[in-house]
Amino acid sequence: MIELLNKCTICPHKCGINRNKNQVGRCKSKNTVKIGLYSTHNFEEPCISGKNGSGTIFFSNCNMNCIYCQNYEISQEGKGKEITIEELANIFLIQQEKNVENINLVTPTTYVPQIIEAIKIAKKRGLKIPIVYNTNGYENVETLKLLEGYIDIYLPDLKYANSKLSKQYSKVDNYFEIATNAIKEMHRQVGPPKLDENGIIKKGLMIRHLVLPNNLVNSKIILKWIKENIDENVYISIMAQYFPTYKAKSVEKLNRKLTKTEYKEIEEYVYKLNIKNGYMQDLGKHEEEYVPKWEE
Repeated sequence: MIELLNKCTICPHKCGINRNKNQVGRCKSKNTVKIGLYSTHNFEEPCISGKNGSGTIFFSNCNMNCIYCQNYEISQEGKGKEITIEELANIFLIQQEKNVENINLVTPTTYVPQIIEAIKIAKKRGLKIPIVYNTNGYENVETLKLLEGYIDIYLPDLKYANSKLSKQYSKVDNYFEIATNAIKEMHRQVGPPKLDENGIIKKGLMIRHLVLPNNLVNSKIILKWIKENIDENVYISIMAQYFPTYKAKSVEKLNRKLTKTEYKEIEEYVYKLNIKNGYMQDLGKHEEEYVPKWEE
């Protein structure tokens, strides 16, 4: 599996560089895994975090360059520690010992070959809880097919409806086409969410969308596409937690938080579409640290 890094085409950039010889492409990832931190996270969607929390692992580096990234020190500046595949497998097991609901792989895209190998090791040593693939959505279908059978829950973003926005805000082309094809493949693999008796997701797809200020048309197109193209039982998570950080502080259309009026318009559109399942963050209940509060 690691030989795939000899000519890396793991993500849509398809740089073709040899990461096994420490060549660095667009994502800045090498052949070693690099993580920013791992922790128990209690503020994901209720069906992800539950009462025991989600066992998150934040991977360093990213194949997108979002100018408003809230984790930019890890994703854009590469803050973190290099670890071996064996160490990653051990982290999976450490998380499981904390009685978390799942293993939550945050921004895992550029490390798919190493993650698969780590999952194999961890499962031989007793890893049993579901694995969440928490991604920006900018994925190769071919790479996702490698993950079939290893990933239980797909948690992709669907950020942009057109390339103008994706280029301006995240420096990637053809985001919508690439991400929607990826989401269709994720849905093929795991289907709509399957929840246990406690309301915890064990398998399935949930699509996230972050509402950006001054970009409501973008959000409406995204929501309409999901409604018309994906199983109505799939969960949609609509996020209001945007705040200006990183480079967005100096971008006119992004240098403020979402207003209640903007979010209310999106909320009304959700009802108009008659979206069946999912969550919306309650804009009025945000704390200073921007910890999300969820409304079903």
